[in-house]
Amino acid sequence: MLDGRLLTSAAVLQAVKRQESDLKRTDWRWVWDTELAGKAVKFMELLPEPKSGKAQPLAPFQKFIIGVLYGWVDKDDHTIRRFTDAFISMSRKNGKSLLVSGVLLYEFLFGKNPANKRQLYTAANDRKQASIVFNMVKDRLRALCRKDPEIKRMTKIMRDEMANLDDGSTIRSFSRDAGLVDGYEPHVAVVDEYANAKTTDMLETLASGQVLLPSYLTFIISTAGFDMNVPMFTQNYPYAKKVLSGEAEGERYFAFIAEQESVEEINDERQWIKSNPLMDVDVLHDQIHDYLAQKLEQAREDGSLNAKLVKNFNIWRQATEDSYLNFEDWKSAETDEKPDLRGQKVWFGIDVGRTSDLFAITWLVLQEGHWFADGYAFIASKGGIENKIKTDKMDYLAAEKRGECEITTLESGIIDNDRVYEWLEDFIERNDIDVQGICYDPYQFGPMLTTIEKNHPEWPMVAVRQGTLTLSMPTKQFRDDIIGGKIQHSGNQLMQMAAMNAVLISDNNGVRINKNKYANKIDMMDALLDAYAVAFTEDVDAFLNDEDVFSDDFGF
Repeated sequence: MLDGRLLTSAAVLQAVKRQESDLKRTDWRWVWDTELAGKAVKFMELLPEPKSGKAQPLAPFQKFIIGVLYGWVDKDDHTIRRFTDAFISMSRKNGKSLLVSGVLLYEFLFGKNPANKRQLYTAANDRKQASIVFNMVKDRLRALCRKDPEIKRMTKIMRDEMANLDDGSTIRSFSRDAGLVDGYEPHVAVVDEYANAKTTDMLETLASGQVLLPSYLTFIISTAGFDMNVPMFTQNYPYAKKVLSGEAEGERYFAFIAEQESVEEINDERQWIKSNPLMDVDVLHDQIHDYLAQKLEQAREDGSLNAKLVKNFNIWRQATEDSYLNFEDWKSAETDEKPDLRGQKVWFGIDVGRTSDLFAITWLVLQEGHWFADGYAFIASKGGIENKIKTDKMDYLAAEKRGECEITTLESGIIDNDRVYEWLEDFIERNDIDVQGICYDPYQFGPMLTTIEKNHPEWPMVAVRQGTLTLSMPTKQFRDDIIGGKIQHSGNQLMQMAAMNAVLISDNNGVRINKNKYANKIDMMDALLDAYAVAFTEDVDAFLNDEDVFSDDFGF
């Protein structure tokens, strides 16, 4: 692979290079045990395949994954594995579920730490998905029992559980209701198709039960998805990429990501192996190739290409083709450098949240050659914040910790308008902001408008009519400026959620964001476009700061 003979995704190549580099290290607690790696691989290759009942060799990439996971151990205690977390992502039908079913069986039958009562789980967003790996393990265990009387003697297979009678270990499955595993200690947990999980509660519950286990292992296995606001895409996938690139250390975190690196790659059939590593097996190559070719041809004819890019080529894609912004364009506009707001000209956009919505405040700061955008939100909690997190598919508790929002403290759960005004006033005065405009959607803004006009008549108030005639031009220009690098943003995840959920509608007067899709939580984007609708006529290329104005070179 390192010599270039095998084509892989950049992330897979990084995983291999990481292993090569780790083998040279002597400055840590981990040691490479070739015998342990080989023993695990050998066991996996003895397991019967569920459909045929016959054992089959592992593909090269599967040997790599199993070998790395089991070869690294504590130098003083070889029952303690180095890796406690594994993130594995590739296209569908590439054997990832089959692979982890082998891991579960290996730990179920031969696990050493703990020696007794190891608890193993298959988990997923719904019961049907969770049962896929569970039933695969069950079928393979039955086949083993037919071949080996000793394994038959020591195990018991029930409808919802498999038990090791010698040491009390069990395998169970559970779905999204993470409360089912409270009180348990998951020695190994396989979370299948995590791209469908809307919150982190399942992983957090698993992790809470693993605190006292020295050698637990949590697998996330999944193909890409259509929702770019789920935890897998916003948290796990970026972190795995950082570990592989060396940006994050992640000493006990294993990652293997087989993916296409661009949509254009699907036009070159030689590149398909990047997201379909099973094509490296000679007897399967032509079968997989022909299947992908057929699906691509069909998708181009019937308009389902987006789905094929996600499931067959492991590319994250937005669910709808009429999405307002492309994720890659949005991320390319992200910057870590936040400008100092003191004395700066700032345009604010405000979108008033209803009882179940967000109350969004965004701001645009004029910089040399570009705009900088950021925001803050106030979150209602009527019906309970946990329910709102699940409904909106956004972890507001985590967002509050990041400083992107605050959750209402009112017992009613509704947003406190007085608190919103108090925050805005403090933010402007603390940063000595030169307010160029408070740009707002007039709907339900009356109480806030009255409060601002009474206390700060010097702040220019600008009502932004929400029709296509007013918003079409700035809506299109905002997208062009994101793509052209004239708008940068802070990476605020609530703003990203809104950007990814925003969908365009059109009429005879042009285009605008569809504000009727409240469930998609686009409030931050609505507020940002209100500010941009007023500010976008400013010339970013003619920007002058105070230093420029008061310099000797400035004059008429």
